[in-house]
Amino acid sequence: MTRAKTFGLKVSVELSVVEIPLDATGSYQSPTGNSKFIVLSQPSVSRCISEVVEALNRPEIFDKWVKFPSNLNELTEIRNGFYRETGFPGVIGCIDCTHVAIVPPSNNLNLNENENPEYIYVNRKGYHSINVQLICDSKLRVLNVNALFPGSTHDTHIIWNNSSVLPVMQELHRRNHHNFYLLGDSGYPLRPWLLTPITNPTTSPEKYYNQKQMSTSSLIERCNGVLKMRFRCLLKDRTLHYKPEKASSIINACIVLHNMCITNNIPLDEHDIPEYDNLGMMENREILADNNRNLDLALDRQLREKIVTYLFQRHV
Repeated sequence: MTRAKTFGLKVSVELSVVEIPLDATGSYQSPTGNSKFIVLSQPSVSRCISEVVEALNRPEIFDKWVKFPSNLNELTEIRNGFYRETGFPGVIGCIDCTHVAIVPPSNNLNLNENENPEYIYVNRKGYHSINVQLICDSKLRVLNVNALFPGSTHDTHIIWNNSSVLPVMQELHRRNHHNFYLLGDSGYPLRPWLLTPITNPTTSPEKYYNQKQMSTSSLIERCNGVLKMRFRCLLKDRTLHYKPEKASSIINACIVLHNMCITNNIPLDEHDIPEYDNLGMMENREILADNNRNLDLALDRQLREKIVTYLFQRHV
């Protein structure tokens, strides 16, 4: 079997041929296996897809390519990148969730402890999905992904509160590193390390802050769009025809490949991309940012107000 070493990972030519149609064009296992250009049986195609996905999910590969900054030097480098791109200070990542459609899981009554019933995967738009949380940098590289939760799961109540990045941000601020933030929309709670838009802004500084916050945090929407256009099996119209666990692994594999493309400056040919209105990001969620039950909200608002003042002073 002929092999080529790419990005530090040995992948057979046969595996590459199978994986490219699956991810890049949104084709499925059946048409790939039946293609006149690929002489492989369906069992061989299934095995090849599984091997590639499994390889890209191995810690030695996945953790190398999908990595949240782990020290102050890395944090500072990413923060500087955001500032050069957007003029927004302190940002080390933009966060949001996106839905990847899957076929309805089997409605099996004998579920094990790691399985969810079929209806749990139905999201607010009425289709079955995995709710995937992404954090990206200014280059649209994915720094963190959580593709483990069913479509009905709330972005912040469950996914963010179970994120591996949350304790990292908390520890940074506990150690008085207060100039590192994530940016999120109003579906996320305002925190000293997570800046959200101001609800009903009234002053010019508040309106300008919202403009800058939203334009900067829109990078996560661009990241999601590039990811799904590059790997169209993640688009809603394509639907992953696999069990949820396998679908989650495929999502992770696509993100590894996406980051490889970003790092190696492999462009996305936007001229060949059709327009898709629904990229899986859902609007009009419950606003949690100004929840009065948050005992630390006054301090969080004070910190945000400093950013509001800083941005407006530089603007005028």
